[in-house]
Amino acid sequence: MASLPELDLTQRLRENAWIGDAVLELYVRSFILKQQGKVDAEMKMRFTCNQFLSCTGNPTAVEADIGVIYQREGLEAAFAWVHENLEPLFLKQEAKRKRTGK
Repeated sequence: MASLPELDLTQRLRENAWIGDAVLELYVRSFILKQQGKVDAEMKMRFTCNQFLSCTGNPTAVEADIGVIYQREGLEAAFAWVHENLEPLFLKQEAKRKRTGK
């Protein structure tokens, strides 16, 4: 059975990830509209899914990191983190997907 401090850490991780998930969704939706000029729900799913996020670490932890940055430094800083850390990897995967047709 988990101890109380472990439960508190797990709860805090989930709370931060919940916020981070919302920030990531907003970033990605804005990114897609700028890049595509239209709504692309499939691209949004590829960018925000756990499979993609797992390329950089535990998906919940990645979202929690975004949430912490947002809460400490604001939306611009959280967006900058996504831009620097996730967007390049996503664009690389998208280019590969287009080349291979998958």
